[in-house]
Amino acid sequence: MTTDLKMLVASAMLTMAVVAPYGLYMWSRWPLGVVLGNRDSDLPELPAWAQRARRAQQNLLENFPHFAAFVVAANLAGLDNGLTALGASIFFWARLVHAVSYVTGVWRLRAPAYFAGLGGEFLILSQLIWPHPQ
Repeated sequence: MTTDLKMLVASAMLTMAVVAPYGLYMWSRWPLGVVLGNRDSDLPELPAWAQRARRAQQNLLENFPHFAAFVVAANLAGLDNGLTALGASIFFWARLVHAVSYVTGVWRLRAPAYFAGLGGEFLILSQLIWPHPQ
């Protein structure tokens, strides 16, 4: 398995893991009927860190599809190389820092981590647009 695909799997696992902080809080503090219900209105308040965890997950879910598409396209087209591996690695580690900094409220790290992840995606995309000869 290529580094790109390993980082794709790691990023998918991260999207699963980011739900844990607020999910565990809800399951441990909310009535079972509320957790399993439709949650249409009158939900118990989540603490600030759990709200941030939910927003971190939403942000990751918004950014994961295009990252995954770029990685899969590069691999299917045979364009995966050192730059795509670097881009995928940057994306994963940046998104990990983004999620941790978001949940913990260390906001000064969040934006740089977000933009680093975007930079990783652009490295992969660059190989799809302007392939580097191997």
